[in-house]
Amino acid sequence: MTRALPDSLLNERRAIRTLTLPGLIRLITEIDDNGPISHRYGSLQGAFGDLTPGQLRHAIDTARALHLVHSDETTPDRYRLTESGEALAEVYDTAARWARARQFPAVTADFVTRVQHTLQLHIRDPHPSGPALEPSAPRNALAAWLQSNPRALDHANARSYQEPAEGGRAA
Repeated sequence: MTRALPDSLLNERRAIRTLTLPGLIRLITEIDDNGPISHRYGSLQGAFGDLTPGQLRHAIDTARALHLVHSDETTPDRYRLTESGEALAEVYDTAARWARARQFPAVTADFVTRVQHTLQLHIRDPHPSGPALEPSAPRNALAAWLQSNPRALDHANARSYQEPAEGGRAA
């Protein structure tokens, strides 16, 4: 007989699944690395040409719902990171650095894959017993971000009964 997980843990797992969507990782890190995305025609699709329009729309909608990006139709910079978005970009960078140093999940993995797998370790084993793949820095950064951004847990709970709108991986 399996025990049901507490709602708080389920919400955290759902939030982590949302935060590890390839399009969201790409959107946040693209803006963090290269600055705000402008209104110029094609600039958004040009920056994310490898994402489908659905993946890109879902990433933008999710980022807006979580208050990770600020979008303003009246300024030259259409999408820019909020303070929360900048903090999440740091979580992603921390996870990628940790994974790269350990060649996790593989020697030739890309940034998005490294971030996904590292943050999803917390979903699979929230209380690891061995030191083999203990991602203390990513785990701590993610836990601190989730604590500072309870909106992510609320958003995950609200979407828990909906089908995922984004699939696949983005390079």
